[in-house]
Amino acid sequence: MVFYGLCDCNNFYASCERVFNPSLVGRPVVVLSNNDGCVIARSNEAKKLGIKMGDPYFQLRELIAGNDVSVFSSNFVLYGDMSARVMSLLRKFVPATEVYSIDEAFLDFSGVDPATLRELGLEIARTVRRHTGIPVSIGIAPTKTLAKIASKLCKKYPKLNGCCFMQRPEDIEKVLRRFPIGDVWGVGRRYEKMLLGMGVLTAWDFTQLPPEWVRKRMSVVGLRMWKELRGEPCIGFEQMPAAKKQIATTRSFDHDLYDFEPIHQRIAQYAASCAEKLRAQGSLCGEIVVFILTNRHKENLPQYYESRLVKLSVPTDSTLELTTTAVGMLRQIFIPGYAYKRAGVILSDIRSKTGTQRDLFDTADREKHDRLMAAVDALNSAYGRHKIVTAAEGFEPFKMNREHLSQRFTTDWDHIIRVKSG
Repeated sequence: MVFYGLCDCNNFYASCERVFNPSLVGRPVVVLSNNDGCVIARSNEAKKLGIKMGDPYFQLRELIAGNDVSVFSSNFVLYGDMSARVMSLLRKFVPATEVYSIDEAFLDFSGVDPATLRELGLEIARTVRRHTGIPVSIGIAPTKTLAKIASKLCKKYPKLNGCCFMQRPEDIEKVLRRFPIGDVWGVGRRYEKMLLGMGVLTAWDFTQLPPEWVRKRMSVVGLRMWKELRGEPCIGFEQMPAAKKQIATTRSFDHDLYDFEPIHQRIAQYAASCAEKLRAQGSLCGEIVVFILTNRHKENLPQYYESRLVKLSVPTDSTLELTTTAVGMLRQIFIPGYAYKRAGVILSDIRSKTGTQRDLFDTADREKHDRLMAAVDALNSAYGRHKIVTAAEGFEPFKMNREHLSQRFTTDWDHIIRVKSG
């Protein structure tokens, strides 16, 4: 019998900040989004104060000040490096790993004696904590979906010491009878609403539905979920991350913008960033979306949201083509007089560049574009991002509002902690 594991870093961003500031242990900690806009991570202590994901920072200032909450701007350089360290440790214990997100990875326990899995999970949790300072919750079960649930139980019950091993059918049934259907991996808000309306309150209730009904109402995805909850592995294991089916760059501005030009520069930068990611995974895109919106939290100001979708006549990964298209779309939707707070570029209809058939009526010199983009990527990789840019992007990257930014303790020599002797 094959077992799967899921290693989930607990309150990851907040835990990263605590590693280098132990005085934060036991205190409420929150991490903010780009430009210090809203809450994207909370320690358990912050959760108990009623702070929710997505809460705007400016609405929490009084609560934060009155409860000694430590606030940090998002330090993705630090978080990314700490994540890489955790993933590197995991690979030493199991035949294969599948990185699911910055703070989660699936573990393949093929060939491992089931009798040793509980102790192995505990050892992994102890090792990660000892070598990185990051607490993790490891769930082990016969399927990925059940491993996700087991990992959640770890967080709920500290006495498990970081590892929950679900093996016996009677134990799995007991857990599923209490596990809310909305918390099951893969159940979105739409399916949750539908299932709750039918009296399907728990994961166990869901497993008792006829498979024919599940297939008809929730497609093959729902049926796969149904089988996984019943202990039948249906979700494959991927050692290499799959190419993204959608690539997006969206940002909130550090202050409201009224004029076209600064928004134009940002849209160009976002399109260039998306194009770079597209080339990195060897893909082309066939659709592009551009959107702009005002600050919904300022109800006293007029509100506006608009977007455009363009299907490209020829799929591309060229920064030149994508920035030109994106800026043209912005001109169509921009209306003067509004206080704009956020904008973004989203690429979709993504397909592999290898094997894509060329259009006979394409007038662009694709080989020239490819050589130019390869040269730009090589130079930016060697000398730092935003060294070679299009004119539309401007020559200086926009500074984000990051008033509570911690240091890059693990990636910058100037930020390494110095220990004084004596």
